[in-house]
Amino acid sequence: MDVFYAYTYSTAAWFGIQAVPLMMFPKLIITALSTEARKPTVLEEYLCRSLAFTLFTLAILIVLLTGTIPLSSSLSESEITADPSDPKAPYAVPTLTVTATFHAITAFYSYMQYTRHGQIGFALSEIGSGFLASMGCWCLVFGTEKGRISKRTGADKRTSGWPFKNEEADKKKGRKRL
Repeated sequence: MDVFYAYTYSTAAWFGIQAVPLMMFPKLIITALSTEARKPTVLEEYLCRSLAFTLFTLAILIVLLTGTIPLSSSLSESEITADPSDPKAPYAVPTLTVTATFHAITAFYSYMQYTRHGQIGFALSEIGSGFLASMGCWCLVFGTEKGRISKRTGADKRTSGWPFKNEEADKKKGRKRL
């Protein structure tokens, strides 16, 4: 589950990286993104700082809701998993789904803005969000349930013989197939 922890912390760090300039330098961000040279309004500065607070809050919520930082005082031997039946982190999979979807939408939007305006900030946002979206999708597909791997053979137990027959296994077991 190391990839799940890496995704959780990377998402929180990505939101923090986006929030710090919005909080510290809203005038610089507004001036850099505007097409004409003018002084930013008070409303624009307020919205930049409000977005920064929102990103900080989301970063903290993601780390807490996925169970990366345990909220109970008892120590347990097992680690937190992204399994939906894990009682230690019941909101891990929904949080993972929402954040992966958010990163995918943000990557698409940043790509569209980059192709339209050609600003490097949109390209950086596209790369960061695209990487996190692919990492989140990987965690959703491969990290949300335990594998059913045989201890004896090392093969996945969920495989079937359709549409191809496994004649070697049938010979060893002495079965005949039609």
